[in-house]
Amino acid sequence: MKNICVIGGSGFVGTRLISLLKDDKTVLNLDKAPSALHGVLTQTGDVREPESYTSQLAGQDVVILLAAEHRDDVSPTSLYYDVNVEGMRNVLNAMDVQGVKNIVFTSSVAIYGMNQPTPPTETSPEAPFNHYGKSKWQAEQVLQKWIAKGEERNALVIRPTVIFGEENRGNVFNLLKQIYTGKFLMIGNGRNRKSMAYVGNIVAFMKYKLEAEFSGMEIFNYVDKPDFDMNTLVSEIYRHKGLSAPKLRIPYPIGILGGYCFDLLAKVTGKKLPISSIRVKKFCSSTEINADKLEVSGFVRPMDFKEGLQQTLTSEFAD
Repeated sequence: MKNICVIGGSGFVGTRLISLLKDDKTVLNLDKAPSALHGVLTQTGDVREPESYTSQLAGQDVVILLAAEHRDDVSPTSLYYDVNVEGMRNVLNAMDVQGVKNIVFTSSVAIYGMNQPTPPTETSPEAPFNHYGKSKWQAEQVLQKWIAKGEERNALVIRPTVIFGEENRGNVFNLLKQIYTGKFLMIGNGRNRKSMAYVGNIVAFMKYKLEAEFSGMEIFNYVDKPDFDMNTLVSEIYRHKGLSAPKLRIPYPIGILGGYCFDLLAKVTGKKLPISSIRVKKFCSSTEINADKLEVSGFVRPMDFKEGLQQTLTSEFAD
């Protein structure tokens, strides 16, 4: 698989992936947004508008579909389904037009829901709690129907947990920034465990599977072990800063009430705020994911979880 089309590669994960692939593979990035780092490899394309990219898929060996609506506060919520579900259907139709048989799709562990009694495996039932998780599961179902048509179609589905790393500006970065600017308050008892993934490792896994190849529909949870509970994670971040984690914490009922108040304020003002009820729920939930299948795949991570965390902290917050 030497000719690779990345759809939605101008963002955090895509930029890192293209940087890893471009030296020994021919890479095209299709995105509705320009790429800050890989502009020469980028053309404009929107998954909702197949006419904007169908012709560019000619001659490609594989499509890597990263494009998604994933923020917690997307409005209207129909955008999750327009981009994540219909976008998948549009991309597969365009691939059929051009005879492309292979796709890599980044789904999400959000399809399993929160606070599962045991860490979900790839065969666990779906129980998404929000529109993002629901739309990712529906996109997987569209992909399953495409694979079922046969004709040598192949799909690699990667279900990552929350991804962090240098240059990320998502929820993990917000947590790191709050701690480093002295604006962090722990909500809940902190005993909830979090599975996480370092960006350098997950793109390395994608490259590994592209080179090892995949057949039919292969599904992998992606997690970098060990899973820290929030107390340990926060303590590690404070330790990097040279401080001890504060003992003050807000009980969960008060925290979630505050989240609902911010929801109301956001609705009244029309502004997107950094705190919401869903973010409080996600912060205090357990999202421990089983990665046994990944561990026996033959893939060797470039670095372990703690190394990835320390490298991210040093890169983002070095004095």
